[in-house]
Parts: sequence; C-alpha cells; structure tokens
Amino acid sequence: MKGKIDITKHVLVPEHEKLNQKEKQDVLAEYNITVRELPKISKKDPAIAHLDMKMGDVIKITRKSATAGKSIFYRGVSDE
Repeated sequence: MKGKIDITKHVLVPEHEKLNQKEKQDVLAEYNITVRELPKISKKDPAIAHLDMKMGDVIKITRKSATAGKSIFYRGVSDE
C-alpha cells in the first residue's frame, strides 16, 4: 500500500475540531465545569493527530445522528 490513509476522511470518523480560547471558555462556562471534568481524548488519537493539540485543549466532536440530525460532544485533550 502506498502512502498514508487520511483517517479524518473516513465515513465512520466524526468531525473533530479544536476550539479556540473563547470557544473553550464559553463551553466551560455554559456547563460550569473545568477541562479536567470533561471526558478525555489522547493527543495521540489518530482523529486529532493533525490538529497539533496540547494538554488542556478542548475538542468539539460533531457526529451525525439519525434522530437528532447531529450530536455534539466535547473532550479535553490529555497526554495519555
């Protein structure tokens, strides 16, 4: 097999995007939580490897949903 496969283009991988500082603070304030209280995602996860993440960043994951149209989830980036 030649080259690498871009996992972010796979139909089963939902959209992952890094939140900027303002978006991050807005989400944390809306839910009255800290980054440590969010579910974790490893900065080594193949779905976010291209985003140049560091510990403490927040990822927004948008999944297609048959019932809701789309569902949004947030994850805090960890070194694990």
